Amino acid sequence: MSPVTSGRRGALYGACAYLIWGLFPLYWPLLEPSSALEVLAHRILWSVVAVLVLLGITRRLPQVRAAVRDRRRLAQLALAAVVIGINWGTYIYGVSNDRVLETSLGYFVNPIVTVLLAVLVLGERLRPVQWVALGAAFVAVVVLTVENGSPPWIALVLAFSFGMYGLLKKTVGVGAVEGLAIETVVLLPVAAAYVLVLGVSGQSTFGTEGLGHAGLVAVSGIITAVPLLLFGAAASRVQLTTLGLLQYLAPTVQFFLGITLFHEPLPLVKLVGFVLVWFGLALFTADLVRHHRQQLRLTVAAPG
Repeated sequence: MSPVTSGRRGALYGACAYLIWGLFPLYWPLLEPSSALEVLAHRILWSVVAVLVLLGITRRLPQVRAAVRDRRRLAQLALAAVVIGINWGTYIYGVSNDRVLETSLGYFVNPIVTVLLAVLVLGERLRPVQWVALGAAFVAVVVLTVENGSPPWIALVLAFSFGMYGLLKKTVGVGAVEGLAIETVVLLPVAAAYVLVLGVSGQSTFGTEGLGHAGLVAVSGIITAVPLLLFGAAASRVQLTTLGLLQYLAPTVQFFLGITLFHEPLPLVKLVGFVLVWFGLALFTADLVRHHRQQLRLTVAAPG
């Protein structure tokens, strides 16, 4: 396969992954009357099943065993499991409580938060344009806090949890499927215990709301694994700048679902907050593309 064909296929995989993530708000409300915590617990349980099947098919169990033997990697993946569990739970809560616009804001802000974490945790230095982008995002949070009467905590938790998750995954050196397998297994005892408590106390909706509901709950494991596999396939075929641009697809879809299908209000002040974030993202993306092209020119011009 030629590099061009591989790149196009990778871009298609990435677009499909982010489109599926963007359409998640259509799925989680179908699981009512299950609470956000019950949905999260079942998502973890069924993700374990789906990922174990994938590991068997792809024969990657040896890589999982190797990662588990490495204490540093295991500790990082355990922390990543906690962080992504918080992210999943917050997202499901937001969508289930008619806060789709705020969830989209979280993922719009995420790239800028990732840069901030790189400065705070890794000691990286920002270019001037990146500081302006960070400033625009900060002002947006202030504007939205004034408009709401409280900080947009759903958006902030989503942005910082996913940013921290990406930071942990960047250095752990474990494949997407293997990493997800370990992370979900780490969360499995808590999820299983919660489902058991719900069942014993008679509060579980799984199995009591009909086969259709039970089937939709079980599918949560598959829809967790599929976009992740597509993302992994894309990451190995396209440049990081392409993935960086594609990641805006998911929150854009969520934003338009929020204002069209879910009819969430978008007062002027909240719109100003979004515009400030989009302005910061535009600066951030333009600087990223410019810097990437500059690095490519330097690489091409370098001798031998």
